[in-house]
Amino acid sequence: MIDFSRNHFELFGVPERFAVDADALERSYRALQGEVHPDRFAAAAETERRLALQSSARVNEAYRALRDPVDRAEYLLSLHGIDAMAAGDSSLAFEFLERQLERRETAEDAFGARDAPALERLLAEVRAEAAALERRLAALLDGESAWDAARARVRELKFLDKLAADVDDMLGELES
Repeated sequence: MIDFSRNHFELFGVPERFAVDADALERSYRALQGEVHPDRFAAAAETERRLALQSSARVNEAYRALRDPVDRAEYLLSLHGIDAMAAGDSSLAFEFLERQLERRETAEDAFGARDAPALERLLAEVRAEAAALERRLAALLDGESAWDAARARVRELKFLDKLAADVDDMLGELES
């Protein structure tokens, strides 16, 4: 079974960094799931079956956290005592928020006009900004250990991810 005291990075044997090797993470995930999957313990004692179920759930939880850039950044910051999404602090730069509000209005207008190409352009723009932000986060977290500075960028990335998901949903509705 797995050692529940290990953090997500240790569990998968990957460096504790924002920039993770996605292929190595995937290989490690599959190997761990192969070891702890509850089906392997179907004939075992109740205690072993329960432990296998808990281990499998822990592996899935850790994998989901490390696979997603926002969740990975939040988790990495939490390892350094920083809550990136603290309820009492929802501040983002005015210029950033203003740009996102304009994008939301553009998306709503394009959706209302059933203008899929405009939504696709907007989605590409938001994803490009998110990719640039991920690169900046890698520099802040991995290169500079600038935990506090990274906190605001994580909040921005979460905002961009939500916007991209909403625009993608709009595109999906137009296609159906």
